[in-house]
Amino acid sequence: MSRLSFLMALVLLLPPSAVRAGEIRIAWLSMPAAVGRAPSVLDGPPPRDLGLAGLRLALADNNAGGRFVGQSFRLAEMEPGAGVAERLAKEGIRFAVADLPAAELLRLADAARDSGLVLINAGAEDDILREAECRANLLHTVPSRAMQADALAQVLVRRNWKKWAMLVGPAPEDQARAAAIRRAARKFGARIVAERPWTYTRDAQRGAEGEVAAVTRDWSYDVLMVADETNEFGDTAPFNTFDPRPVAGTQGLAATAWHPAHDQWGAAQAQSRFRAQAGRAMAEKDFAAWVAGRAVGEAAMRARSVEPSRIAAMLRSPDFALPVYKGRTAGFRSWDGQLRQPMLVGWARNVVTTAPQEGFLHPVTDLDTLGTDKGENACVSR
Repeated sequence: MSRLSFLMALVLLLPPSAVRAGEIRIAWLSMPAAVGRAPSVLDGPPPRDLGLAGLRLALADNNAGGRFVGQSFRLAEMEPGAGVAERLAKEGIRFAVADLPAAELLRLADAARDSGLVLINAGAEDDILREAECRANLLHTVPSRAMQADALAQVLVRRNWKKWAMLVGPAPEDQARAAAIRRAARKFGARIVAERPWTYTRDAQRGAEGEVAAVTRDWSYDVLMVADETNEFGDTAPFNTFDPRPVAGTQGLAATAWHPAHDQWGAAQAQSRFRAQAGRAMAEKDFAAWVAGRAVGEAAMRARSVEPSRIAAMLRSPDFALPVYKGRTAGFRSWDGQLRQPMLVGWARNVVTTAPQEGFLHPVTDLDTLGTDKGENACVSR
């Protein structure tokens, strides 16, 4: 029996007055995706419902259990921008899931500071949102770059692949990714023995494949780390290094919160339900939005209330635990609002392993070996 089915059966035993009836509205906020160069000619544009499809599935799951306890959940799609915080407050919406750039998230969190809005970030990976620019009303279901880099580092270090070379793209996102990789190397005892910015351009005479071989010709390393979030060159790195070496980072072996090939711990059933609803595989942003929606639903059921303040308190409770189809429950960290969760490490078509890896210890939970721990975190708003 799944946990959702178990909870449905359990709440049938509660007296009718145990839960206050009512509706909980959850807003979805996103901007149209920028149209850039696809990673491959095999890739089309991103789905128009990326993220939103995951939230829709979460609300369907919430309503399946909520109807037994007098709770219902309804989606409100809204355009972000000036005035959205006031509109959310006017309509009585106290929970919003967002796939927005970091700057827009911060503007909305600040504008809604006094309204009681709980804003859940399902798209922005920026570490600064969990540190110096954290907000008390901002939670995160998408993993930070630090979490991704730490998960990948644990896998590589445990295999004794500790000498890393790195190629870094020119975009600001690439620089942020490279910083997370450098931090993970220091944290887990790896070394970046060579590093170079990617400055080549695509033209008819010089292919990125040849450039990768030329750049790596004189390097001695175990793994080539790639920081290329804009897909400028990363997909050409595997099998084009001068020496036979694995590629990891934004391309090659990568750490993600979700993977379309993941099928353990009940994930196959979740994948099937999502595909039946959306007509495609579940992407990481879909999963992050699903987790955000389910977190609100789970908190409402545990709080036995539709009162936003009680649901918000339950979300932040140290006892809050949400099943996420990865063998362990997830919950929000008190110091930065980040969802602590296992990470899947794999390549495009398969999951290789999970993190945290065995042997990486922590005094509270090994899930806190991924990302910035309480003692090293710069968040001061909580």
